[in-house]
Amino acid sequence: MSKTQARTAIVVGAGIVGLAMARALAEAGYQVTVFDRHERAVGASVRNFGTVWPIGVANGPLYARALRSREIWREFCAATGTWHAPSGSLIAAFHEDEWAVMNEYVGMNEGIRPCRTLSPAQVREHAPGVVSQGLLGALLSTDEWVVDPREAIRALPAWLAERYGVQFHWRKAVTRVEHPWVWSGHRRYGADVIYIANGTDFETLYPELFERQAITKCKLQMLRLEAQPSPFRLGPVVCGGLTMAHYNGFHATPSMARLRERLAEQHADLLALGIHVMAAQNGLGEITIGDSHEYGHTHEPFDESAINRQIVGYLKSVLDLPTWSVKQSWHGIYAKLTDGKRSELVLEAEPGVTIVNGVGGGGLGMTLSFGLAEEVVQGQLRPERCEASTASVS
Repeated sequence: MSKTQARTAIVVGAGIVGLAMARALAEAGYQVTVFDRHERAVGASVRNFGTVWPIGVANGPLYARALRSREIWREFCAATGTWHAPSGSLIAAFHEDEWAVMNEYVGMNEGIRPCRTLSPAQVREHAPGVVSQGLLGALLSTDEWVVDPREAIRALPAWLAERYGVQFHWRKAVTRVEHPWVWSGHRRYGADVIYIANGTDFETLYPELFERQAITKCKLQMLRLEAQPSPFRLGPVVCGGLTMAHYNGFHATPSMARLRERLAEQHADLLALGIHVMAAQNGLGEITIGDSHEYGHTHEPFDESAINRQIVGYLKSVLDLPTWSVKQSWHGIYAKLTDGKRSELVLEAEPGVTIVNGVGGGGLGMTLSFGLAEEVVQGQLRPERCEASTASVS
């Protein structure tokens, strides 16, 4: 298809979902224009661990989607020289119920996933920072990748522009949508298809539609530690037992109920804050740690230092790092589906306008967005049709 014949597409939002949609549309031959209200990505897509996290999803279509997304990340990083690490992940076990879940998980995934259990001595070889006292072993998976989201998300637009000719309109908030038009203030822009991929901001464009969805907002708190002294490297992304209770991929194991029962008794305070703990190191040696999860439609803009202390406190039972000096702390907010029935929100807001949101049920945008975008554009995943809804001015 030549450029003069190409269909046109507008994508609203330049976070990971919007950028993934822009790539998939460009691959399908569309001339793509992306609008974002900011000068660069500053939302949830740059406020996360930067992990491509197949271990977080159950086997089947989502796992395949995660692996496809990882391949596109690989292509992008190779083409641009963006830092990345095929680090894998390691979940340390300090309790018998954690160790039981890990062994069951490995057995259930034999021939499906590249994972295995490690002895304490093997753990120290892979992740020298893991606490030795009381360590029973660990689950090692080699599927996972790490990028620095601040670097990667901000390098993606230039790659899309150079490789596919995607055009970007920064500092242009879309205030109204009525196919085939989007408005930014008094100026309008037209396209054959329009995709709304701006996180919970779609509430301002389709408030009635947003209100009818089983969707809320999740606020998470995270920290970044100062660079660890050379030559220390964390190795894989390191997690504690709370992580297995958090992610669906582990929920089918027979011992999960016993693990959850103990966690509810010993760590009720952490569970109440939605805390599960991970640590991921970037190319500069800095370690991102977190995180908490607070659900609701309106969140206080203030971070709680007590939550950060609880995150660090639990992580210190898993990791012994050379330095725990905090460089930065922040919070992010993303859309979270609440009905447990869908792994993404893909809605036809009106003919020609599709909303893509809540990837992975919420919180797995880096892991699933590239694959999901291809499925949507290629017609493998059909948008849910909604009743007529009128777009409004934000």
